[in-house]
Amino acid sequence: MPLMPKRVKFRKQHRGWMGGVATRGSRLAYGDYGLKALECAWLTAIQIEASRVALTRHVKRGGKIWLRVFPDKPYSKTPAETRMGKGKGAPEYYVAVIKPGKILFEMGGVPEQLARSAMRLCAHKLPFRTKFVKREA
Repeated sequence: MPLMPKRVKFRKQHRGWMGGVATRGSRLAYGDYGLKALECAWLTAIQIEASRVALTRHVKRGGKIWLRVFPDKPYSKTPAETRMGKGKGAPEYYVAVIKPGKILFEMGGVPEQLARSAMRLCAHKLPFRTKFVKREA
């Protein structure tokens, strides 16, 4: 079961703009190492889950992992071969709006080399460029 809100106030949302940089969630808060986004994107619940699985498998369920993103924006889609003018389609899945500078995953309790290689595997599952960051002394 992919990540999604338990309940929402409104079923459908406007698409909005993807400009700007992340002001919140741009610093490490929990772990010693993190994966920071360098581009704007919508991250689907399936992509978040795939990267989380890659991360936990690589560290063999050692250390601690924090997810700093949650898909709370509904992505609606009109069915194929539907004529124009019948309204907005039903929500298909949920996405998280990612802006440059946002920390996506954090990790602690593992050596830096292991965290770096795990984050590299995790980054391959994401549709944008990322950067490995570590806590300053």
